Amino acid sequence: MSTDHHDQHDHEHPDDPRALRADALEAILIEKELIDPAAVDATLDYFETQLGPMHGAKVVARAWTDPEFKQRLLADGLGAIGELGLGGPQVDHLVVVENTSDTHNVVVCTLCSCYPWGLLGLPPAWYKSLAYRSRVVREPRAVISEMGCELPSDIDIRVWDSSSEVRYFVLPERPAGTDDLDEEALAALVSRDQMIGVAR
Repeated sequence: MSTDHHDQHDHEHPDDPRALRADALEAILIEKELIDPAAVDATLDYFETQLGPMHGAKVVARAWTDPEFKQRLLADGLGAIGELGLGGPQVDHLVVVENTSDTHNVVVCTLCSCYPWGLLGLPPAWYKSLAYRSRVVREPRAVISEMGCELPSDIDIRVWDSSSEVRYFVLPERPAGTDDLDEEALAALVSRDQMIGVAR
């Protein structure tokens, strides 16, 4: 594999053994002409920029502007996102949990890294890490504080454990002072980390 192609991939943890194995496997497959480097880049681009997390942000913005859609989303996540033409990898069993003024939700997968790819794109490396998966269940306030999300002590934190049977998605609170914004502008305010629950 050429250095130029390799450098196009922005690995969050270049020393991660899994990333190194993936790079080595990719290099072998390209060298043997079993895969096309352009196809690899196109696939990565699809997951990183086309698949999500803007799809999730679109769902959040619709829920913020359409109370009836929000009710359907909380009652039947998969059915509601289907109305927007969304779905895809790992969102077959979607449960949406809502942040409120007194409750904050955070999502983890303690067994592996189950994650709603169809709404959020590729999971971040920290989501798959053993440190996050083990600690956030035991000390969620400390973990999300370390990630820059400081919550008042009177806010209740609920941790949701995704699995092969169900994926969780956090509906953040709508920010104050956004009543004049349309859906597109609102969606631009929503981050992947808010929809996982490690940002407020």
